[in-house]
Amino acid sequence: MRRFVLVLMMLFPLALLAKMEFADPKPSFDHPRKWVVPIKTDDIHVINHIIGGINNVLNEYPPESLQVAMVFYSSGMRVIRKDYDAKTLTRLKSLMDGYDVEMIGCINTMKTMGWKKKDYIDGIVYRQAGIAEVLERSVAGWIIFAPY
Repeated sequence: MRRFVLVLMMLFPLALLAKMEFADPKPSFDHPRKWVVPIKTDDIHVINHIIGGINNVLNEYPPESLQVAMVFYSSGMRVIRKDYDAKTLTRLKSLMDGYDVEMIGCINTMKTMGWKKKDYIDGIVYRQAGIAEVLERSVAGWIIFAPY
């Protein structure tokens, strides 16, 4: 019992250090952080790493204090096709359903590849040029980076 109490006493300060410190202004419902994640690859390992990174960040922020948009273009458009890896698509759908992560697809890539909207999972918002969407969100104050 003494050993257990001693271990708890040693671990408790570590738990205090692990708390996230948010920069001012603190993220809130009225002033959420806005993060756009460009997706230009269909590499399943990279995609799943990015999804894991997004989940980690979402779990650090208070509810409704972070807006996330994933913009798929170039080879990244394959990731949101219905015939992509089923487990990865399930993870993407859980981001949309559980965290309201916005998924944006590039019409230019679809046209180039001969793909149709029916080839994609439900819930995708389409823009003519995915990379232009990333640029415009940057101008609007969104932070752009992929966690990989």
